[in-house]
Amino acid sequence: MKLELVGITKKFGSLIANDHIDLEVEPGQIHALLGENGAGKSTLMNVLYGLYDPDEGEIRIDGKPVRFNGPGDAVAAGIGMVHQHFMLVPVFTVAESVALGYEPTHPAFGIINVKEAHRLVEDVSKRFGFDLDPKAKIEDLTVGAQQRVEIVKALSRKAEVLILDEPTAVLTPAETDELMAIMRELAAAGTSIVFITHKLREVRAVADKITVIRRGKVVGEAAPDSTEAELATMMVGRSVMLKVDKEPPAPGPVTLALQNLSYVNDDQVTILERINLEVQAGEILGIAGVQGNGQTELTEILLGLRQPTTGTIELDGESIVKHPVRRRVDEGLGFIPEDRIRDGIVSKFSVAENLVLNQYRSSKFSRGLSIKPKAVLENAETLRDEFDIRLSDVTNPITTLSGGNQQKVIVAREMSRHLKLLVASQPTRGVDVGSIEFIHNRIVKERDTGTAVVLVSSELDEIQALSDRIAVMYRGRIVGIVPAHTPNSVLGLMMAGVPMEEAMQKEAQ
Repeated sequence: MKLELVGITKKFGSLIANDHIDLEVEPGQIHALLGENGAGKSTLMNVLYGLYDPDEGEIRIDGKPVRFNGPGDAVAAGIGMVHQHFMLVPVFTVAESVALGYEPTHPAFGIINVKEAHRLVEDVSKRFGFDLDPKAKIEDLTVGAQQRVEIVKALSRKAEVLILDEPTAVLTPAETDELMAIMRELAAAGTSIVFITHKLREVRAVADKITVIRRGKVVGEAAPDSTEAELATMMVGRSVMLKVDKEPPAPGPVTLALQNLSYVNDDQVTILERINLEVQAGEILGIAGVQGNGQTELTEILLGLRQPTTGTIELDGESIVKHPVRRRVDEGLGFIPEDRIRDGIVSKFSVAENLVLNQYRSSKFSRGLSIKPKAVLENAETLRDEFDIRLSDVTNPITTLSGGNQQKVIVAREMSRHLKLLVASQPTRGVDVGSIEFIHNRIVKERDTGTAVVLVSSELDEIQALSDRIAVMYRGRIVGIVPAHTPNSVLGLMMAGVPMEEAMQKEAQ
């Protein structure tokens, strides 16, 4: 099936999200749609999927114009979409999620045919090697497995064109590799894939064709063998520093000290075991490790969302183990959570309100029990400009922003006040190359003002680029603390549980 978008224009008030966009996708082609957050990529695909009506232009399938009045029409025409934020019901099984809305029924009785739903999942899973249990509950699956459920759901409805909207934004590196292999298999079997992303390395690894969108317009096409620097320049419209430019640290006194910190969860599973760490003022300590080795729990303990089972936490020499979250924030702790939707924003609040979530009780933004609306709006306008948050109106709900701009709101909120300690967990997850450059520079700037920074990232390149020292975690323990220039091979061995000394010996051999 050949897909064409011709002159697609979509407006939201005065904002032109898509400006006369042309796009062609050939059968069996992986066509990457590359652009910054807020460039209009997802809006364009929502038009294609029938979620939005275009203001101008048309969609053509095999040369014939079609009109979709909703996603059901798009699905019937052979178009499937896996959204950046999955459309799954946590308490449903895999089979129930795949069949939802298209439930197979018994011919005689009209009731749902559960066996047929299971068979559907098994057939598609077996065909592409997805290894999904039809009886498993969605809430018990990893993020990568949930994404495979979404793909199975689309394929079970005979999708000939599959739209993947920022599919790697919430995946680990291993899960990303698995998805790339799945994409190649699908394309080889004849399925066309529109791959929406801003990750340059992934585009170069998997795309057959690349279209670049900037501020709602197509600015050009690029070959997969284009360099990352060339693609970044097309995306942003200027040269982008792909490497972090920073001076050597000037560390001061110890700001954060953890001693014998352990955490056992409600199921009596030891998640953290005897963690000993010190982070000095004016340095970035990176925590490397495959996701799921206790990093999330450690950051939540630092903020006060979880209580350690044993051990101490000191901030500037004072124990804060028993301090509630609010007090830790007031004492100068900033937190960028790994899941911005769940832990970083209040979706029903405006952008302006989200920018003062950690300061709304201060005299600057409130008087007694009343918020000062003018001060909140002025703060939002200032931070919008300072942190380059792309939006039309700070009073709009934060859910109207792209994922990357939501992340900038969180970064702006946390870094717009004086901090002693910044805990940044996956700070650039789901963020485009221009925003990554900006956030990296802000983290380094925060370090240079004397803030102690704990950086947790599943991106090893990010850890090495930003960190002054690197602590490697494996199964809830610190395997070792090494300089930032430590080779990837040594870090990789340590991330697999090899002790630091042994990993360095193997590297030397």
